[in-house]
Amino acid sequence: MSSHDVAPRAAPSRNPCCLCWCCCCSCSWNQERRRTWQASRESKLQPLSSCAACAPPSPEEVQSWAQSFDKLMHSPAGRSVFRAFLRTEYSEENMLFWLACEELKTEANQHVVDEKARLIYEDYVSILSPKEVSLDSRVREGINRKMQEPSAHTFDDAQLQIYTLMHRDSYPRFLSSPTYRALLLPQPPQSSEA
Repeated sequence: MSSHDVAPRAAPSRNPCCLCWCCCCSCSWNQERRRTWQASRESKLQPLSSCAACAPPSPEEVQSWAQSFDKLMHSPAGRSVFRAFLRTEYSEENMLFWLACEELKTEANQHVVDEKARLIYEDYVSILSPKEVSLDSRVREGINRKMQEPSAHTFDDAQLQIYTLMHRDSYPRFLSSPTYRALLLPQPPQSSEA
């Protein structure tokens, strides 16, 4: 038997219902998985009444955000306020992508990593996504290669590129925005009378 008679081996697929590596198919298994993930992610990204980000930040914390972008991004309240600002600039997807990448890095279960990586790809990297983030072709090609065997660090280069974009582009505008300036104003003491 010659090598011409052997059928080419199909690439291994982690998705048992189809051979599409990016899970762009519309099979029922994929749709249910997407609905579950979307509901989970949306509940995590919405402000919660008891979360630390909902408590008003101290004046010192607000002032520290102007010292460095890292301080802003390490503060839950800072990320919340900055995300609201990005929403007004129609670039909230940058923060959502960064948060999704941070969440992916905490995952140890390979099956969950595979699913989250594919959904991050579909939501923020795919050119078909309405929430596509701006990535250069080198980074995008790297992600496409890594998606063959996703890991918790598949999007590290892209996450750094988006972090840098927010730092250089949106962060200076945020610091001069009415949103940030209002937080710097002294807040009147709240009355304890009902």
